[in-house]
Amino acid sequence: MSALETPIGPPERSAAPAGYMSGFGNDFETEALPGALPQGMNSPQKCNYGLYGEQLSGTAFTAPSHQNERTWCYRIRPSVKHTHRFTKIDLPYWRSAPDIDPDVISLGQYRWDPVPHAGEELTWLTGMRTMTTAGDVNTQVGMASHIYLVSASMVDEYFYSADSELLVVPQEGKLRFCTELGVIDLEPQEIALIPRGLVYRVEVLEGPARGFVCENYGQKFELPGRGPIGANCMANRRDFKTPVAAFEDREVASTVTVKWCGQFHRTGIGHSPLDVVAWHGNYAPCKYDLKNYCPIGAILFDHPDPSIFTVLTAPSGVPGTANIDFVLFRERWMVMENTFRPPWYHKNVMSELMGNIYGEYDAKPQGFVPGGMSLHNMMLPHGPDREAFEKASNADLKPHKLDNTMSFMFETRFPQHLTAFAAKEAPLQDDYIDCWADLEKKFDGTPGVK
Repeated sequence: MSALETPIGPPERSAAPAGYMSGFGNDFETEALPGALPQGMNSPQKCNYGLYGEQLSGTAFTAPSHQNERTWCYRIRPSVKHTHRFTKIDLPYWRSAPDIDPDVISLGQYRWDPVPHAGEELTWLTGMRTMTTAGDVNTQVGMASHIYLVSASMVDEYFYSADSELLVVPQEGKLRFCTELGVIDLEPQEIALIPRGLVYRVEVLEGPARGFVCENYGQKFELPGRGPIGANCMANRRDFKTPVAAFEDREVASTVTVKWCGQFHRTGIGHSPLDVVAWHGNYAPCKYDLKNYCPIGAILFDHPDPSIFTVLTAPSGVPGTANIDFVLFRERWMVMENTFRPPWYHKNVMSELMGNIYGEYDAKPQGFVPGGMSLHNMMLPHGPDREAFEKASNADLKPHKLDNTMSFMFETRFPQHLTAFAAKEAPLQDDYIDCWADLEKKFDGTPGVK
């Protein structure tokens, strides 16, 4: 496959990515030096270039073959050289489930303005702000949602999460993820998946950067089954991009921080751990351009449940009930006849956390601004405000292009608990609940009256 002939340099002069490989869940192979990748076997007695062979497993060894995920890495040093004695550190704004503050009421409908950028320099680690947690990180179920505020690159500093896979949704700014398996550049209207256990460093290409993160404690994200939709549309596998191999061979004092069972541990080493020269397998980071998502909808009357807009899903043990769904509401045509077109009023067994990437959301034209978030917890009613209801109820139902909009939802079967930061420090809109206060009683008992 594609090769990167020269290693990427130190943080201040990292080379641009050499390219990406297409596909979701594919078995890839890539080498940054010719001949570094063994052929026909995984663990030769001696690897070329004096490399070490090492497997990174994302599932149990005995997982069914269609679910089994692992990658063979050929690296300058084995990973046991990338950690030493650990010291606990505190990242007070990055929280894990369960994180239930007895002074915080999570039962409610909530909305936040964008979390503002701080005046201080913040890295990927120090700039993470947890908004909600759900489930239990120790039993590997549920999730957490975060806002990141990043204005400074990690320099000779690396991180991996033993707890979780991270789904990253930028809202402004541009970041570079220098990982063990290659380099991903990420900007708004794209997403990235960073697997559990993968070491990486985050650099700021254009800042300050802000975005959303879904931390998935459970089974990995996968593409949803399309059912009768068939083979095409929604998110197509070919549009996911996995980086080609790139490596660093630098002898420099560095730190590696590990998130493990909700706690953070730091260790010091004398080199960069991003030293994988070649790899093959299907456990790897990837990115996806949300502009490639092809929505499906009704073309006569009514409209499907919002699950029709699922981009990725992380399954649970209950068929059809996800640990997490990542759902996208983007530009699309509305053509249904005799139909209330915005999302209808409902309450749901799922907890819905929404974020606005850009534009205006059709069910909440006022107050839900880019960079903002809302939470409608499980079994709490929600729906359009009065303005949206009146406009949709009286609209001339011509085909209409819903334009300049991109919002998403992290939806989970678990209740989402607000962190102290979300309840007390983040810019909570105290009057959000009042957006339904002026909905009118329209009931008329006269037969035939609408």
